Amino acid sequence: MSLGPLLSSPFPIPWHAFAAFAALAVGGAQLALPKGTSRHRAMGYAWAALMLVVAISSFWIQQIRLIGPFSPIHILSILVLVTAPLAVWYAHTHRVAAHRGAMIKLYVFALVGAGIFTLLPGRIMHAVVFGH
Repeated sequence: MSLGPLLSSPFPIPWHAFAAFAALAVGGAQLALPKGTSRHRAMGYAWAALMLVVAISSFWIQQIRLIGPFSPIHILSILVLVTAPLAVWYAHTHRVAAHRGAMIKLYVFALVGAGIFTLLPGRIMHAVVFGH
């Protein structure tokens, strides 16, 4: 395992990846720690911000071009841009079940699920984890 391929990749790929790593860690802690506390709220804002950074930065990553300069993964980025603020709004309006569902789905599908695809051969994260 070597961060070399990631660190030598063009902007914004390293920012995108490190924001995703941070979101993975913060989101995992959020799922494990008690809910409804001030710590949960603060970490939740941080996690939502990280997810927005991951989604926004993805629009400048265009190695897979299937629809003009974009790929189907960019549809997921649009979904994150809508769902993350909506999930925060659910928490503010005390719609706990909707908040929980949206946040868990974002974590599992938009972060973990999309992250698994970055491990495919030919992708930068494949080189980071498995070598060239």
